[in-house]
Amino acid sequence: MISSDPAWEAFIREHRWAVLTSLRRTGAPVSSLVAYAADGDELVVSTRAATFKHDSIARDERVNLCILSGREPFDFVAVEGCCSIERNDLVPATKLVFAAIRDTPYQEPEDLEGWLEQEGRVILRIRPLRTYGVIRGLADEA
Repeated sequence: MISSDPAWEAFIREHRWAVLTSLRRTGAPVSSLVAYAADGDELVVSTRAATFKHDSIARDERVNLCILSGREPFDFVAVEGCCSIERNDLVPATKLVFAAIRDTPYQEPEDLEGWLEQEGRVILRIRPLRTYGVIRGLADEA
């Protein structure tokens, strides 16, 4: 489980968009919108290696992934954790991300392996350390 709170766990697994925050060299936070998927007890994000988020995570593994409901009352669950960068065997985790966003215009390429190589993609794998959030009036922290 990613969260010990069943409502937060369900929220994490039901949603697909989040704001990923990593740390600049100065320690200042920087955020970007990402699609994610749950992979067992971890979260995965597919991104290009040539991004600021990749570079900042390569320097400092600490991240926060704030998962959003996308509609009012804008419920959220945030996952603080450590993030590793995977460069090999990317297909299984990438398929999870595409499955999570299957009802959007973003579709899995027919030649997924070729696309991963052409795009210079990596997987960001987040190991959760703490979760917290607010879902319809729940304001407890874990």
